[in-house]
This record gives sequence, C-alpha cells and structure tokens, in this order.
Amino acid sequence: MHSEPLTSDSQNSVLDTASAIVRPQLSRALLWTMTVASAVAVANIYYNQPMLADMMRALNVSPKEIGLVATFTQVGYALGMPLFIPLGAFVNRRRLVVSLFFAVACALVFAAESRTLPALIAASFLIGLTTVISQILIPLASELASPEEQGKTIGTILSGILLGILLARTLSGVVAEHLGWRTMFWIAAGLAFIFGVLLRLQLPSFKPHSQTTYPALIRSIWDLARQTSKLRQVSFVAAMFFAAFTAFWTTLVFLLETPPYHFGSQAAGLFGIVGATGVFIAPIAGRLSDRRSPRFVVANAIVAVVAAFVVFWLFGFHLWGLVIGVVLLDGGVQAAQVANQSRVLSLHPQARNRVNTVYMISYFTGGSVGSLLGTWAWGRWGWHGVCGLGVLSMLIAAGAFLARGEEMVENGNPANEPA
Repeated sequence: MHSEPLTSDSQNSVLDTASAIVRPQLSRALLWTMTVASAVAVANIYYNQPMLADMMRALNVSPKEIGLVATFTQVGYALGMPLFIPLGAFVNRRRLVVSLFFAVACALVFAAESRTLPALIAASFLIGLTTVISQILIPLASELASPEEQGKTIGTILSGILLGILLARTLSGVVAEHLGWRTMFWIAAGLAFIFGVLLRLQLPSFKPHSQTTYPALIRSIWDLARQTSKLRQVSFVAAMFFAAFTAFWTTLVFLLETPPYHFGSQAAGLFGIVGATGVFIAPIAGRLSDRRSPRFVVANAIVAVVAAFVVFWLFGFHLWGLVIGVVLLDGGVQAAQVANQSRVLSLHPQARNRVNTVYMISYFTGGSVGSLLGTWAWGRWGWHGVCGLGVLSMLIAAGAFLARGEEMVENGNPANEPA
C-alpha cells in the first residue's frame, strides 16, 4: 500500500524559519485525537479507488470517464497543499483545521449525492483540495510537544497517517460491496464532521506568526523550483513512480471484475492489506539511504517496480501473480518515497518546507496523470495497456534518474550524495 508523501512539515514549522512561541501542553487525549484525525483526513484521498466500478455502473459511464474521479481527487490534493499549508502561517491554525474538516465533510456529502459524472468529478476535486489537514496537524503536534517528546509525537502522528492509508481502500471496498458506494461517502462525511468538532474543542488557539506575506511565500516556492534543477529532476522521478502506482490501483478494480476473477469492490479493497507489506520497507530504505546513498535505494526501487509490472503483465490473471506484484510495487514505491524525500530535503536545509511543497505538488500531479492515463490505457488495450504504461513510466523515471544534470553543481555547492 502506498503511503502518502510525508512532508518536512513534520519537523519544521509551516514557515522555513522557526518562530518562538509559548507551547501549550500536549495531552495524551489531544495527541490521540490528532493522530486519528490525520488518519481520517488522509483516507479521503483513497476511498474512491475500489468503488470506481460501482460508480461507473451507477452513473452509466465508461471506465475512462469514471477514472476522472480518481484523477481529480489527486489534482485537488496537489493544489490544496500550496493553497492551505502556507496559509497556516497567516491565520489561526485551529480555525483553519476545523474549517477544512467541515469543508471536506460538505464535499463528501456532495459526492454522496452526486447524480451525474460532472458533479461527482467536481465533488472529488473538492475532497482532494480540502483534505490536506494532516499536513497541518503534523507541525501543530510538533509545536505542542516538549523538545524531548517531539520525535515520539511526530512518529505517532505519522503512524496515524499510515493507518489511514492502509485501511481506506479496504474499508471503502467492504462498505461499497455491502452498503453501496454512496454510503461510504456519507460515513466519511460524518467522520470529518465529528473530528472537526473534537479538534475545535481540544486544540489550543494559535496566533499567526508570519514575517512575510502570503503572495511572497508562494512566489518563493516557485522561484525555488525554477532555480534548483536537481529538485525538479528528483521530483519528476518521484512523480513517475506515483503515476505508475496510481495507474495500477485505479484500474485494479476493473481487472478483478473480469474473467477469471469476477470479484467485486470488496476484493479490490482487500488488496490494500496485501500492499501493507510496503510499510515495512520504509525503515529498511531509510537505513540503506544512510549507509549506501539515496541513489542506491532509488535505483533498486526502479528495478522492483519494473519487475512488479512485468509480473502483472505475465501473471496478472492469476491471483498469486497479483499478490507478488502488489508486494513488489508497494515496496518499491515506498522505498523510492523515503529516498527521494531524503534527497530533496538535503538540497536547502534552510527551506525544507518550500522544497517539500514543490516535491509534493509534483508527486500528486504525477498521481493524477497516472490515474487518467491508466483508465485510458484500460479502455483501449485492457490490462496489457495498464502494464505497458507502468513499465513506460518507470523507463521515463530511469532516464530522468540517470540524467547527467542531476549531479551538476547547484547554487555553488556540489551535489552531496555519491554517484
């Protein structure tokens, strides 16, 4: 299972420079609420994937058309990060978090009541746009924790995010199978409303502490991307990984409904549990990045993901083939995510938040393109088209990864990782 990209906001304030504030005490109850709230928020991005076939039949549209639902969820998330995460430096963050939870609850109700494809696409875009809450809660928890507890606190919140990612597809697949896909959106809306209320009651008030203007901060993010070639290259490689990943997960439900499987949305959701093995790769990839280099990890991740799509291509009509492929795919994507973020965050230590914002926008843009092209390939060439797209995405990633420019001197400093 894929893990959402973990932002450097988990270790830094929304601003690139730390602000001295008086920390209210972080109680165990508040930490628990913030952890579960992060899981609830991130899950909204992934609910729709196992339900696409059910939505397709309900709205009487083609696989290519229903794929736009997953695509625009990713597009919304990519746009929501630069829109709302920096905004936390300029408004009361408790009010921002609560408002976003209520906004995503409304978007989820909109999705549940959508009777046409354009309405469902619009609702999905709004869900993605407003569900970036976990990326705001992480720095909030870091600020509330005492210095000696910050690492433990951040780890707890990140565990909640991983849990939300792992269980989202499984939960939505089971609910859609037995209660219908609209019910899943209603359940998600109820959860968003509940946690909006809980955080309104439990979160302390945070005063804005920005020393710059919002437009200036947005311009600085763009300037950083324009001026740092290695940031663009690593972000592009990561985007290709996520494109291959979303192409598979968006179309898996269509494969499982065809011979020889004849499975429903529940089976598609249960494959999320198989993908959970990828979570155990993260600490291994982190240690290898430290001992060998992030490039070593990314290179092996490319091999693993290519191998996954070869297995899908040759043995995807056998259940064991799908299981092996999912383990390779999720493990490879998880390892690449850890290593690629390590690479970009080492570029400008004084601007980690802005660097990671560029990275995440690229990452989820890649995911939206992967969802779009995946459903197009399925409609035109079936499962073989999806597998071919996955291999092609990784070949493009390998080409960008091996590009000579990646090791060029930037900003007067040579790249600090081994070739």
